[in-house]
Amino acid sequence: MAQANLQGSNINLVKQHNLQVILLNLLYEPVLSRSQLAKQTRLSNTTITNLIAELIDQGIVTEKSSNGVDQGELRPVGRPRTGICLEPNARYVIGVHIGVGIFRVAVTNLRAAIIYSQLHSFDVNTPPTEVLDQMIAAIESATIEGNFDRQKILGVGVGASGLVDFSTGVNLLAPNLNWHDVSLREYLQDRLPLPVIVDNNVRSMAIGETYFGAGLGVDSVAFVYGRTGVGAGLTFKGRVFRGSAKGAGEIGHSVILPHGGELCRCGNSGCLETLVSESVILQRAEDIAQRNPSGILASILNSNPENSPIESVFEAARQGDAQVQEMLEERAYYLGVALANLINLFNPELILLGGIFSRGEDLFVEPITRTIQKMAFGGMGKNVRLQATSFGWKAGVIGAAALALLHFFYQPMEE
Repeated sequence: MAQANLQGSNINLVKQHNLQVILLNLLYEPVLSRSQLAKQTRLSNTTITNLIAELIDQGIVTEKSSNGVDQGELRPVGRPRTGICLEPNARYVIGVHIGVGIFRVAVTNLRAAIIYSQLHSFDVNTPPTEVLDQMIAAIESATIEGNFDRQKILGVGVGASGLVDFSTGVNLLAPNLNWHDVSLREYLQDRLPLPVIVDNNVRSMAIGETYFGAGLGVDSVAFVYGRTGVGAGLTFKGRVFRGSAKGAGEIGHSVILPHGGELCRCGNSGCLETLVSESVILQRAEDIAQRNPSGILASILNSNPENSPIESVFEAARQGDAQVQEMLEERAYYLGVALANLINLFNPELILLGGIFSRGEDLFVEPITRTIQKMAFGGMGKNVRLQATSFGWKAGVIGAAALALLHFFYQPMEE
């Protein structure tokens, strides 16, 4: 498997490590026999038997009859083989996705399936501690309203907008939230009876897709998310690339127009964020509607004023508004330039689009693909798969939950 080292060690026999590789194998494949687990982990049959017995006692795995056979084996005669499978609802985690002006809280099971969720909004001018207090209240209400056994909740994963120091859990800078040096992990952990892990929200989305979504079995994944800002998360063989200063993936602040570009919130000019963010697209759409009051876009905006503005823009393009189509294609071109540079630097096998880019997948993917195939060095763009996130609007909160699952269950000794 591409995600991690799934081979245990009979020499050192570190029990926790061996449990991890068993659980990861059961995450990747729904049912495995004891002999299959021994073969895939390179652990002895005795070790597998003992560890599986412990996991069964804890309710984490269960046995089921299976007629499956190992590749190359003859079909067994007699009783069906007993398969081992992960019990998804044996434990839970809480995921918190912090966006710009919104946060979502969800409780998921061991396969990152959402069982209960809440969406909350907040004013970006609200002091961060007040927003965090709202999150704490939402987490408490989620566990109560969902009637979850607190003893089965492993911990809380937080995916936060902006520059996050994973090692300390501090949100160093979130320009779109007006946050500076906010100690997210410390503040939440001091007030919740649960361990907390914090990372950048888009890196968390990349983790979610790598272990539970479209990136399963893929060596290198890039997740690119666009809304108020634009960010990227990168994973290689299941490990997150964070960079030396924990800031890898700030693709929104790569300079696309070094001369004459608009001022970005980061202080530079011509950043990708000033060209493809939701606010930029909406501003250009508003200009189009004002210049063409009888056009398709203006008609859609006037007839459905309560609809999501960005969805109205996408709908106008789908209905044939040529100016909107041209504007979106230009946005896609700029994003394609940034992704061509990403491909040249990291050569990912799969690029996933989230946020507004996934909501407008049918409008963005084709022109982006043309650009990366044209601009990426040596034809590398032709070998990259580009598609929308498999989780849709759930990507952020599933990513946050995946962060917690990895660090409190599947790989607690990592990092």
